[in-house]
Amino acid sequence: MPRDFRHQVRTGDFNGPTAGYCGDYAQANLAILPQAHAEDFLRFCVRNPKACPLLAVGEPGQFDIPALGRDLDIRTDVPGYNVYRDGVLCEAPRDIRALWRDDLVVFAIGCSFSFEQMLSQERIPLRHVDEGVNVPMYRTSILNQAAGPFRGNLVVSMRPMSGAHAIRAVQVTSRFPSVHGAPVHIGDPAAIGIADVSRPDYGDAVSIHEHELPVFWACGVTPQSAIESARLPFAIAHRPGHMLVTDIPNASLAVL
Repeated sequence: MPRDFRHQVRTGDFNGPTAGYCGDYAQANLAILPQAHAEDFLRFCVRNPKACPLLAVGEPGQFDIPALGRDLDIRTDVPGYNVYRDGVLCEAPRDIRALWRDDLVVFAIGCSFSFEQMLSQERIPLRHVDEGVNVPMYRTSILNQAAGPFRGNLVVSMRPMSGAHAIRAVQVTSRFPSVHGAPVHIGDPAAIGIADVSRPDYGDAVSIHEHELPVFWACGVTPQSAIESARLPFAIAHRPGHMLVTDIPNASLAVL
Protein backbone atom coordinates (compact mmCIF):
# COMPACT_ATOMS: atom_id res chain seq x y z
CA MET A 1 0.00 0.00 0.00
CA PRO A 2 1.19 3.58 -0.61
CA ARG A 3 1.50 4.43 3.10
CA ASP A 4 3.75 1.43 3.69
CA PHE A 5 5.80 2.25 0.60
CA ARG A 6 6.26 5.86 1.75
CA HIS A 7 7.44 4.57 5.11
CA GLN A 8 10.11 2.49 3.36
CA VAL A 9 11.23 5.62 1.53
CA ARG A 10 11.20 7.68 4.73
CA THR A 11 13.39 5.18 6.57
CA GLY A 12 15.83 4.85 3.65
CA ASP A 13 14.88 1.24 2.85
CA PHE A 14 13.89 2.32 -0.67
CA ASN A 15 15.73 5.00 -2.67
CA GLY A 16 15.32 4.10 -6.36
CA PRO A 17 13.02 4.98 -9.27
CA THR A 18 9.36 4.37 -8.47
CA ALA A 19 8.08 3.04 -11.83
CA GLY A 20 6.13 -0.17 -11.28
CA TYR A 21 5.48 0.35 -7.55
CA CYS A 22 1.99 0.73 -6.02
CA GLY A 23 0.64 0.61 -9.56
CA ASP A 24 -3.00 1.25 -8.63
CA TYR A 25 -2.15 4.62 -7.08
CA ALA A 26 -1.13 7.94 -8.58
CA GLN A 27 2.46 9.09 -8.40
CA ALA A 28 3.38 12.76 -8.33
CA ASN A 29 6.17 15.00 -9.56
CA LEU A 30 7.08 17.83 -7.19
CA ALA A 31 7.97 21.48 -7.52
CA ILE A 32 8.59 23.29 -4.22
CA LEU A 33 8.99 27.05 -4.46
CA PRO A 34 9.06 30.12 -2.20
CA GLN A 35 5.63 31.73 -1.82
CA ALA A 36 6.87 34.82 -3.66
CA HIS A 37 7.02 32.79 -6.90
CA ALA A 38 4.02 30.50 -6.33
CA GLU A 39 1.44 32.59 -8.18
CA ASP A 40 3.56 32.79 -11.33
CA PHE A 41 4.25 29.05 -11.17
CA LEU A 42 0.54 28.30 -10.77
CA ARG A 43 -0.14 30.28 -13.95
CA PHE A 44 2.65 28.34 -15.67
CA CYS A 45 0.94 25.06 -14.76
CA VAL A 46 -2.45 26.31 -15.98
CA ARG A 47 -0.92 27.38 -19.30
CA ASN A 48 0.93 24.07 -19.76
CA PRO A 49 -1.55 21.43 -18.58
CA LYS A 50 -0.09 18.52 -20.58
CA ALA A 51 3.25 18.81 -18.81
CA CYS A 52 2.01 20.20 -15.49
CA PRO A 53 -1.38 18.69 -14.55
CA LEU A 54 -1.90 19.67 -10.92
CA LEU A 55 -2.96 17.07 -8.37
CA ALA A 56 -2.63 19.35 -5.33
CA VAL A 57 -1.14 22.64 -4.13
CA GLY A 58 -0.11 23.11 -0.51
CA GLU A 59 -0.36 26.10 1.77
CA PRO A 60 2.88 27.99 2.55
CA GLY A 61 5.00 25.85 4.86
CA GLN A 62 2.71 22.83 4.58
CA PHE A 63 4.55 19.53 4.13
CA ASP A 64 1.71 17.16 5.10
CA ILE A 65 -0.93 17.49 2.38
CA PRO A 66 -4.06 15.43 3.19
CA ALA A 67 -5.28 15.56 -0.42
CA LEU A 68 -2.26 13.43 -1.39
CA GLY A 69 -2.27 10.88 1.38
CA ARG A 70 -2.45 9.93 5.04
CA ASP A 71 0.71 10.14 7.19
CA LEU A 72 2.57 11.83 4.33
CA ASP A 73 5.60 14.09 4.67
CA ILE A 74 6.83 15.85 1.53
CA ARG A 75 10.24 16.37 3.16
CA THR A 76 11.06 12.68 3.55
CA ASP A 77 8.73 10.55 1.42
CA VAL A 78 10.34 11.02 -2.00
CA PRO A 79 13.28 8.71 -2.89
CA GLY A 80 15.40 11.62 -4.11
CA TYR A 81 15.30 15.41 -4.43
CA ASN A 82 17.01 18.03 -6.57
CA VAL A 83 17.87 21.40 -5.04
CA TYR A 84 18.33 24.44 -7.31
CA ARG A 85 20.02 27.71 -6.40
CA ASP A 86 19.94 30.52 -8.96
CA GLY A 87 18.66 28.00 -11.50
CA VAL A 88 21.60 25.63 -11.03
CA LEU A 89 21.22 22.07 -9.71
CA CYS A 90 23.55 22.08 -6.73
CA GLU A 91 22.40 19.30 -4.39
CA ALA A 92 20.63 15.93 -4.59
CA PRO A 93 19.77 15.13 -0.97
CA ARG A 94 18.02 12.08 0.41
CA ASP A 95 15.55 14.24 2.37
CA ILE A 96 14.92 17.97 2.69
CA ARG A 97 14.06 18.46 6.36
CA ALA A 98 17.16 20.59 6.90
CA LEU A 99 16.19 22.80 3.95
CA TRP A 100 12.54 23.29 4.83
CA ARG A 101 11.18 26.83 5.22
CA ASP A 102 7.84 28.24 6.31
CA ASP A 103 7.38 30.06 2.99
CA LEU A 104 7.72 27.00 0.74
CA VAL A 105 4.72 25.98 -1.38
CA VAL A 106 4.37 22.41 -2.69
CA PHE A 107 3.01 21.73 -6.17
CA ALA A 108 2.18 18.06 -6.80
CA ILE A 109 1.98 17.33 -10.52
CA GLY A 110 0.57 14.22 -12.20
CA CYS A 111 3.04 11.60 -13.43
CA SER A 112 2.97 9.24 -16.39
CA PHE A 113 3.95 6.36 -14.11
CA SER A 114 0.31 6.46 -13.02
CA PHE A 115 -1.09 5.40 -16.37
CA GLU A 116 1.50 2.65 -16.79
CA GLN A 117 -0.66 0.33 -14.70
CA MET A 118 -3.44 0.75 -17.28
CA LEU A 119 -1.00 0.07 -20.11
CA SER A 120 0.20 -3.08 -18.35
CA GLN A 121 -3.38 -4.26 -17.96
CA GLU A 122 -3.70 -3.93 -21.74
CA ARG A 123 -0.60 -6.15 -22.07
CA ILE A 124 1.41 -3.28 -23.54
CA PRO A 125 5.09 -3.88 -22.64
CA LEU A 126 6.95 -1.13 -20.78
CA ARG A 127 10.58 -1.44 -21.72
CA HIS A 128 12.07 0.51 -18.81
CA VAL A 129 10.16 -1.66 -16.33
CA ASP A 130 11.19 -4.86 -18.12
CA GLU A 131 14.84 -3.74 -18.20
CA GLY A 132 14.80 -2.50 -14.60
CA VAL A 133 15.89 1.07 -15.38
CA ASN A 134 14.52 4.60 -15.10
CA VAL A 135 12.28 5.79 -17.94
CA PRO A 136 14.19 7.81 -20.59
CA MET A 137 13.37 11.53 -20.67
CA TYR A 138 14.41 14.18 -23.18
CA ARG A 139 14.41 17.93 -23.61
CA THR A 140 12.57 18.93 -26.79
CA SER A 141 12.41 21.95 -29.09
CA ILE A 142 8.76 22.53 -28.09
CA LEU A 143 8.46 25.80 -26.17
CA ASN A 144 6.35 26.05 -23.03
CA GLN A 145 3.88 28.87 -22.59
CA ALA A 146 5.67 31.36 -20.36
CA ALA A 147 4.31 32.80 -17.09
CA GLY A 148 6.36 35.37 -15.23
CA PRO A 149 9.95 34.07 -15.10
CA PHE A 150 8.91 30.47 -15.92
CA ARG A 151 9.40 29.32 -19.49
CA GLY A 152 11.79 26.81 -21.09
CA ASN A 153 11.13 23.77 -23.26
CA LEU A 154 8.88 20.76 -22.89
CA VAL A 155 10.47 17.61 -21.47
CA VAL A 156 9.04 14.26 -22.61
CA SER A 157 9.26 10.65 -21.48
CA MET A 158 9.55 7.88 -24.08
CA ARG A 159 8.27 4.32 -24.32
CA PRO A 160 8.99 2.24 -27.44
CA MET A 161 5.99 0.34 -28.80
CA SER A 162 4.70 -1.49 -31.83
CA GLY A 163 2.26 0.45 -34.01
CA ALA A 164 -0.73 -1.48 -32.66
CA HIS A 165 0.34 -0.92 -29.07
CA ALA A 166 0.91 2.78 -29.73
CA ILE A 167 -2.65 3.16 -31.04
CA ARG A 168 -4.06 1.42 -27.98
CA ALA A 169 -1.83 3.50 -25.69
CA VAL A 170 -3.31 6.69 -27.16
CA GLN A 171 -6.80 5.40 -26.44
CA VAL A 172 -5.95 4.39 -22.87
CA THR A 173 -3.97 7.44 -21.79
CA SER A 174 -6.39 9.93 -23.34
CA ARG A 175 -8.70 9.09 -20.43
CA PHE A 176 -6.19 10.43 -17.90
CA PRO A 177 -5.38 14.10 -18.59
CA SER A 178 -4.41 14.67 -14.95
CA VAL A 179 -1.41 12.34 -15.47
CA HIS A 180 -0.32 13.81 -18.84
CA GLY A 181 -3.00 12.24 -21.04
CA ALA A 182 -2.29 11.18 -24.62
CA PRO A 183 1.18 11.26 -26.20
CA VAL A 184 2.44 14.53 -27.65
CA HIS A 185 4.43 12.82 -30.43
CA ILE A 186 4.90 9.41 -32.04
CA GLY A 187 7.76 8.55 -34.35
CA ASP A 188 10.77 10.57 -35.57
CA PRO A 189 12.50 12.05 -32.49
CA ALA A 190 14.19 14.72 -34.63
CA ALA A 191 10.79 16.25 -35.36
CA ILE A 192 10.65 17.46 -31.74
CA GLY A 193 14.33 18.34 -31.44
CA ILE A 194 15.75 15.09 -30.03
CA ALA A 195 19.03 14.42 -31.81
CA ASP A 196 19.83 10.98 -30.38
CA VAL A 197 17.13 8.87 -28.73
CA SER A 198 19.83 6.58 -27.31
CA ARG A 199 21.13 9.43 -25.14
CA PRO A 200 18.34 10.70 -22.86
CA ASP A 201 18.80 13.93 -20.91
CA TYR A 202 17.32 12.28 -17.81
CA GLY A 203 16.77 8.65 -16.84
CA ASP A 204 18.26 5.73 -18.75
CA ALA A 205 18.37 4.56 -22.35
CA VAL A 206 16.22 1.55 -23.24
CA SER A 207 16.24 -0.88 -26.16
CA ILE A 208 14.14 -0.03 -29.19
CA HIS A 209 13.37 -3.14 -31.22
CA GLU A 210 12.95 -3.39 -34.98
CA HIS A 211 9.57 -2.10 -36.19
CA GLU A 212 8.93 -0.26 -32.89
CA LEU A 213 8.06 3.42 -32.67
CA PRO A 214 9.21 5.79 -29.92
CA VAL A 215 6.11 7.19 -28.21
CA PHE A 216 6.56 10.46 -26.30
CA TRP A 217 4.47 11.81 -23.44
CA ALA A 218 4.70 15.22 -21.79
CA CYS A 219 6.75 14.80 -18.63
CA GLY A 220 6.63 16.27 -15.14
CA VAL A 221 10.35 17.04 -15.32
CA THR A 222 9.28 20.03 -17.46
CA PRO A 223 8.86 22.22 -14.34
CA GLN A 224 12.52 21.61 -13.50
CA SER A 225 13.47 23.04 -16.88
CA ALA A 226 11.22 26.02 -16.10
CA ILE A 227 12.82 26.44 -12.66
CA GLU A 228 16.27 26.43 -14.26
CA SER A 229 15.23 29.09 -16.79
CA ALA A 230 13.63 31.24 -14.05
CA ARG A 231 16.91 31.21 -12.06
CA LEU A 232 15.10 31.34 -8.74
CA PRO A 233 17.37 31.86 -5.75
CA PHE A 234 16.04 28.62 -4.25
CA ALA A 235 13.75 25.79 -5.36
CA ILE A 236 13.35 22.05 -4.82
CA ALA A 237 12.03 19.30 -7.11
CA HIS A 238 11.98 15.51 -7.16
CA ARG A 239 14.88 13.65 -8.74
CA PRO A 240 13.66 12.54 -12.20
CA GLY A 241 11.98 9.15 -11.98
CA HIS A 242 11.86 9.27 -8.16
CA MET A 243 8.24 10.17 -7.41
CA LEU A 244 5.95 10.71 -4.47
CA VAL A 245 3.52 7.78 -4.26
CA THR A 246 0.10 9.11 -3.20
CA ASP A 247 -3.08 7.54 -1.84
CA ILE A 248 -5.05 8.73 -4.90
CA PRO A 249 -6.42 5.72 -6.85
CA ASN A 250 -5.54 5.96 -10.53
CA ALA A 251 -9.05 4.84 -11.42
CA SER A 252 -10.44 8.00 -9.78
CA LEU A 253 -8.54 10.15 -12.30
CA ALA A 254 -10.31 8.78 -15.40
CA VAL A 255 -12.48 11.30 -17.25
CA LEU A 256 -14.20 9.04 -19.81
